Amino acid sequence: MNAVIPPLSLLEGRRHRWLNTVHTWLLAGGSLLLLAVTAYVFAGFFGVIVAIVFGAFAVAGVLRISPQMVLSMYKAQPVSRAEFPAGVEMVEELARRAGLPAAPRLHIVPSNMLNAFAVGGKDNSAIAITDALARRLSARELAGVLAHEMSHIAHEDLKVMAFADVVSRYTSIMSSIGIFTLLLNLVGLAGGYSEPVPWLGVIVLIVAPTIGGLLQLALSRTREFDADLGAAMLTGDPDGLASALQKLEREQGRMWEQMMLPGGRNPHPSVLRTHPPTAQRVARLMQLKGSVGAVLPPDATILRPAALDRPPQHRRSSIPSIGGRSARTVRELETVARHLADAPRAGVADPGEEPASAVHIRLPEGKPRIRVRRGGVYW
Repeated sequence: MNAVIPPLSLLEGRRHRWLNTVHTWLLAGGSLLLLAVTAYVFAGFFGVIVAIVFGAFAVAGVLRISPQMVLSMYKAQPVSRAEFPAGVEMVEELARRAGLPAAPRLHIVPSNMLNAFAVGGKDNSAIAITDALARRLSARELAGVLAHEMSHIAHEDLKVMAFADVVSRYTSIMSSIGIFTLLLNLVGLAGGYSEPVPWLGVIVLIVAPTIGGLLQLALSRTREFDADLGAAMLTGDPDGLASALQKLEREQGRMWEQMMLPGGRNPHPSVLRTHPPTAQRVARLMQLKGSVGAVLPPDATILRPAALDRPPQHRRSSIPSIGGRSARTVRELETVARHLADAPRAGVADPGEEPASAVHIRLPEGKPRIRVRRGGVYW
């Protein structure tokens, strides 16, 4: 039997968001500091200046990459309202709740794998899901996944991770060049060159890429936790995302079992994963079940999407929620909270088995390319 998880208050949820933000800045600052130290060991202050200049150009270049270019790499195709009305309406409603200036364009990847990703920034973004994801997840589960990706877009996580990736790569480049230069100097030492070897600098150059990679992975996990929190606040339904995560975990587990030896279901420790362990993510979502839209004292600040303060639209929301309510106003949020407070906390509520899409939206074309890296399966 699962242990009872105590509810997490909205103020506690806001504290988690603040801690995630602080954690993000600390990890990003640590990555920058590591790059500066590596560059200094390699070439002094000149190396630091070179790293800053070239790093700035690299970050600017990465941020200018067109979302369409990334989508074309995965053969993602835009989907119309006629083809997948429920999915398009979910994206539009979630974008309204998240306060985005424009709704991301929904794309379908013709693949039998279960996956979803977001590209672009607030003004020009897209969300891609695989055909199998739309057919295997229920409407509530799909709403949770789409809200998770929407949260990434709203919080500019894609830019944060692009910045972290550039810093990590430049750290590795500086380290590799420094080690290569050191090897050349060792040849000189064998020939009678008597300059002492800076062993502290050598150690820094050797360990810098590993530390940089770990910082990048930790930053990714922090942003994933924050996106889960944001998704729960957008939908008012932590159960939907939790159930989707568990279903994705089962599918990924079967994939690993086919690729690895028996017992290799989770071949990497959590510190080497881009995403937190599913059990931890589900546990945090279950803590939110009693707090999404909870009634607080008059002097407390209610944490809710800014879009909920806008006048409600007249058309029915396509986003499923607990108790059949859309949770568009504070009054409805309080009603949802009362339903959630009475719900059992031992596990994830059944989100239903009716798939979000009963038919293929885009037929899979061949087998996707599989790349295993840093604790996850990517295609």
